[in-house]
Amino acid sequence: MADHHHTCFSNPSIDKIALRKRLVILGGAESGTGAAVLGNAQNWDVFVSDNGPIQPKYQDELNGYSIAWEQGQHSESKILNANLIVKSPGIPKTAAIVQKAIEKGIRIIDELEFAFWYTSATFIGITGTNGKTTTTLLTYHILKQAGFNVGLAGNVGRSLARQVAQKDCAVYVVEMSSFQLDGIDTYKNHIAILCNISPDHLDRYDGQFSQYIDSKMRITRNQSTDDYFIYCADDKNTAEGIKRNPPLSQQLPFSLHKIQNQGAWAVANILHIKIHKQYTLNMQDSTLKGQHNAYNSMAAAMATRLMDVRKESIRESFTNFQNAEHRLEFVQKVQGVEYINDSKATNVNSTWFALESMNRPVIWIAGGVDKGNNYDDLKQLVKSKVKMIICLGLDNIKIHQAFQNDVDLIINTSSAKEAVHVASRMAKMGDVTLLSPACASFDLFDSYEDRGRQFKEAVHNL
Repeated sequence: MADHHHTCFSNPSIDKIALRKRLVILGGAESGTGAAVLGNAQNWDVFVSDNGPIQPKYQDELNGYSIAWEQGQHSESKILNANLIVKSPGIPKTAAIVQKAIEKGIRIIDELEFAFWYTSATFIGITGTNGKTTTTLLTYHILKQAGFNVGLAGNVGRSLARQVAQKDCAVYVVEMSSFQLDGIDTYKNHIAILCNISPDHLDRYDGQFSQYIDSKMRITRNQSTDDYFIYCADDKNTAEGIKRNPPLSQQLPFSLHKIQNQGAWAVANILHIKIHKQYTLNMQDSTLKGQHNAYNSMAAAMATRLMDVRKESIRESFTNFQNAEHRLEFVQKVQGVEYINDSKATNVNSTWFALESMNRPVIWIAGGVDKGNNYDDLKQLVKSKVKMIICLGLDNIKIHQAFQNDVDLIINTSSAKEAVHVASRMAKMGDVTLLSPACASFDLFDSYEDRGRQFKEAVHNL
């Protein structure tokens, strides 16, 4: 890759040979530690600063490379002398230390941008409010099975920077959040996938949905006519984003309703993928179920076809794909009742997809910390599919108010064990018990992963 990126330091008076350039990393978790390892390998003078605690495994890793770090504070004297700052996507621009660095004119980028400077790999970037993890994992799975030297990075998998430093791959499949997209500059996806856009994280975008849409469209940033943009033709928010930020790349839409001349569409259970030549995939042979997974599958099938994976190989990958933990994850069948862990559904939209894909009577376990949820969108699905609701949260009043006329029974519980126990007593053969909370987990659990694991443990102990 061209060496243009090494000319990006704004202070020309620094004698680049005599002085090791100082790299400060804000945030010492997966992304930050990875950036530190890469910076160290590229001969930067690296310092890691985290306002909170740094996990012991990351402390050990930094110490192993003799990289300086601090936790529980941001020491201005050690940070504001940086030539470059790599900030964790979780730290907002409004943070005091970030503001001070901006005032001093220090360049601030993201880990993905930093890693991009040091690799000539091909990038497939995937974003969207929902479905991005499944699409990312499926795309990675297809390429890996087809024998590609491929890495999985971004919001899932290991830090991109660490992989570039330790074992650079030829292709990376990167799940990108809107926060990560905000932090890129020269980074470019050869294939960009935008699954869908619905309101989320509006607290970080001044409550402006249009700002969030523009953030998502940054997935196409720096693309040229040799690159590809795969998007959902059925999503009006995406259409608005494309209108405001027209991509230069070749557009490949996918749809459940409309035949495309180039792109993908579905008729009943058959997915049609048309890139130059046309081929089909049968969703009934796939391990993925539900309408939303037809969307995810079309996106992954197009991306991998663009990478010249044979269609037989794509078909085979669909039959043996295992989805992410906590995302519509089948746990067990007990006395004719299926238990499904969808703990990762922390917003109403994710839960809508989960309920939509159920084709048996549902006992729905929901609740937790509400992010200003509006449950109206779920009412029809709840009426037609849910026989009872088990609340799993400290304050369940909104769920009661929203659905008291739509189901026969709403019961409050305060632990995963209790919720599963109640479900097992009330369920009949042929029912499905679905944990899909539509809320964050912090009232009763450490994280959505913790909530999902406690649910699974309770099911296994039935």
